[in-house]
Amino acid sequence: MAIDLFPSPWITDEHRMLQESVARFLRDRWVPRAAAWRAAGVMGREVWREAAEQGLLCLSMPEAYGGGGGDFGHDAVLLIEQAKANLSGFGGGLHSAIVAPYILHHGTEAQKRRWLPRMARAEHVAAIAMTEPGTGSDLQAVRTAARRDGDHYLLSGQKVFITNGQTADLIVVVCKTDPGAGAKGVSLLVVEVEDAQGELVPGFRRGRRLDKIGMKAQDTSELFFDEVRVPVDNLLGGVEGLGFVQLMQELPQERLIIAVSGVGAMERALAETLAYVKQRHAFGKPVWAFQNTRFKLAEVQSHLLAARAFVDACMVAHLAGQLDAARAALAKAWVSELQCKVMDECLQLFGGYGYMMEYPIAELYADAFVQRIYGGTNEIMKELASRFM
Repeated sequence: MAIDLFPSPWITDEHRMLQESVARFLRDRWVPRAAAWRAAGVMGREVWREAAEQGLLCLSMPEAYGGGGGDFGHDAVLLIEQAKANLSGFGGGLHSAIVAPYILHHGTEAQKRRWLPRMARAEHVAAIAMTEPGTGSDLQAVRTAARRDGDHYLLSGQKVFITNGQTADLIVVVCKTDPGAGAKGVSLLVVEVEDAQGELVPGFRRGRRLDKIGMKAQDTSELFFDEVRVPVDNLLGGVEGLGFVQLMQELPQERLIIAVSGVGAMERALAETLAYVKQRHAFGKPVWAFQNTRFKLAEVQSHLLAARAFVDACMVAHLAGQLDAARAALAKAWVSELQCKVMDECLQLFGGYGYMMEYPIAELYADAFVQRIYGGTNEIMKELASRFM
């Protein structure tokens, strides 16, 4: 069941064509395999190759670097349709709309030409390693360090909660190149974790594939670096100490991605719930016939419309280069909290069946909560936004 929303002002005819193509591809090719991926805990490299064949990787990267030549709206359309298809396990949004922009905006020309085309072709699967066991949102406090040794850095440290961690072979690592310099000592080092023969480079190890409440098909992992030799040429931008500034410039888009995905997930939840309550009978009549059901879903629709309007406004601003960190933080925090509320209201109307994983609402419910945590916890988002009031 389609949900009737106001048209988004940022969506062009080209975006709509992509939307239709992506929805069809996901429905026909990936949704039938979703249960197997959840059981395996990972979507394998063949999925990435399929995405590349369909032109679904690096949509907003320039054609000169192998990308689709689009804008962030193309990435957003894919993220929305992925959320509506209930395919939270695919880490393509992080690969294409988070890692690739770091390289495009901050990499040297040689780095862009070296890595971006391979990412677009799925020859590289990318990840970004920020979080450590002792540091979450406080990126200045990372302990992973890169020590200069001739033409290489020796990289040592541990990362956790890394999306694409079991699959990625190109990892942007947040590390300290000058441990005594605070934020000015942070750098981003791009690590190619496999050698020319496809073997892991010495000192690099993938840890556990983490067992999470939701996002079961996403290979979230621990990563370990023990004096991994990384060429100096892999320092993003070629200058030490720029990492914290690079992170601050790119994090607003990551937070908008979370909000965009939240809107797509809420739209799917409302559609699933409406379909269910109109065919499910209780006490001799459809559940939809009860006033409480109609009132609850009217409220859910208002939440969805409000969230969509806020995110659309952020999209318009971002595409014009005008979305600031405070608004992106508020969008991430508010939409993700609203998403959890919507999932709770919708699941309740399924009764006991809502608790069964065979119903999509159960997975939508389980996947929602982490939206309040990753990309910076909502408490940190509110603190950040309040500094600009």
